[in-house]
Amino acid sequence: RRALTAAQHGRLGYGDPAGLPELRAELAGHLGRVRAAAAGPGEVTVIAGVAQGLSLLVRVLAARGPQRYAVEDPCSPGTLALLRAHGVEPVGVPVDRDGLDVAALAATGATVVLVTPAHQYPTGVVLAPARRAELIAWARESGALVVEDDYDAEFRYDREPVGCLQGLAPDSVVHLGSLSKSLAPALRLGWAVLPGPLAADFHHAKRYADLGTGVIEQLTFAELLSGGGYDRHLRTVRAVYRRRRDALADALRSALPATEVRGVAAGLHLYLELPPGTAEEAVVAAALERDLRVEPVGPMRLSPGPPALALGFGVLPERRLARAVELLAEAVDSAGGTGRTGRV
Repeated sequence: RRALTAAQHGRLGYGDPAGLPELRAELAGHLGRVRAAAAGPGEVTVIAGVAQGLSLLVRVLAARGPQRYAVEDPCSPGTLALLRAHGVEPVGVPVDRDGLDVAALAATGATVVLVTPAHQYPTGVVLAPARRAELIAWARESGALVVEDDYDAEFRYDREPVGCLQGLAPDSVVHLGSLSKSLAPALRLGWAVLPGPLAADFHHAKRYADLGTGVIEQLTFAELLSGGGYDRHLRTVRAVYRRRRDALADALRSALPATEVRGVAAGLHLYLELPPGTAEEAVVAAALERDLRVEPVGPMRLSPGPPALALGFGVLPERRLARAVELLAEAVDSAGGTGRTGRV
């Protein structure tokens, strides 16, 4: 209401496709303060979510010549589907407990790599400081581009937040973020911070994709940022999600002690590695029979890996999470695994 009351009628016409000046300025300040990004308003573009940012970037880079894309393995199935829809078949790079294996990345000959360094999906690992330095060095030496999806960066629970990669190498990193996890996916509102040589082509692609992101949403988010409402919201929901994270992790360790829980430091999901030999799809099917949805990691892999599940906890209160784990333990047992004892 405040945003619309203050808006002049002329603001509701066609504006700059790169975004409203006041929102770009607020975002530049916010990203510099919260994510240690190195960006002024001119480097920030308002987009309709990370998916659009990635789609536009693929189009812009294709116009510059053939590209070879690398992704984390495993990675988001949505990212894989989006790249393939644009005719890109990415090569997978293994992820271990320190994040992306940069030596393996260098061997792929990739010119573009997509990473989720703040909280990798689905494994939940945070890209280690040494790996961050290696990744930036690789990009600078090879002339490659790092595309940073700042996924789950707002929700870090047990230690201080890590800065974004873009702040370390603004000339080599495209930084993408959105409100999908912090507010709602349906808003379709996000941002891209691009190296100077890409910005003009990206703005051109954005103009002819949709003539610009919705103005009302931009005005509202600018108001939330300028008035401190967004920071207050994040502090409130961070405490809520931490309690839910704790409830889920504790219940998993109690009910399924033979499994390994990862990704607890941040985000809105946990990564549950099942005992060797457990059939992922059988567990998923058994869980569905109990009205419980869990995400198998197998379809997220480009190469074989151990059986695992991604467990989201953002929408369930603590008591329901405890019950969900009871049902999951039943599903694991009925599928032939014995996560309670470690025998399969």
